[in-house]
Order: sequence, then structure tokens, then C-alpha cells
Amino acid sequence: PSSGDGAEPGAPRERRRRRGRARARTEALLHTLKRSRRVKANDRERNRMHHLNAALDELRSVLPTFPDDTKLTKIETL
Repeated sequence: PSSGDGAEPGAPRERRRRRGRARARTEALLHTLKRSRRVKANDRERNRMHHLNAALDELRSVLPTFPDDTKLTKIETL
């Protein structure tokens, strides 16, 4: 049975070069890349939580509490 590519049966196939993102990476480079992505993700999450907490603080400032000096929890605020 022929594969339709005109090559002889049993002949070695040509190796195709990888391009762009599919190229082989060393283990050290992968570790560095993963660490960099994790640091960026942690930074985004930290900023997200800062913004969420700031919004909750603003909401708490307009909600009545009893006694006046108690701070509502996140769930109580919502």
C-alpha cells in the first residue's frame, strides 16, 4: 500500500523543523518560563484582591454597624 507521497516503502521520512512556539526548549528555560508566569499570575491576583478589599472598604463606610466601631466581615458586607 502506498502512502501517496511518492516515497519508497521503508525509506526514512524527512524530518520537519519545528517553528515558532513549538521549538524544543531546555529544562532550565522551561523552569524559568514557568516561574516567570507564576510570578505574573501572583501579581495579578494580589492586585485583584487589593481592588476587591478597597471596594469592600468603601461599601462598609456607607453601611450602618452596631456598635459603631465594629468592622463587618466580607460576607456581612455583601
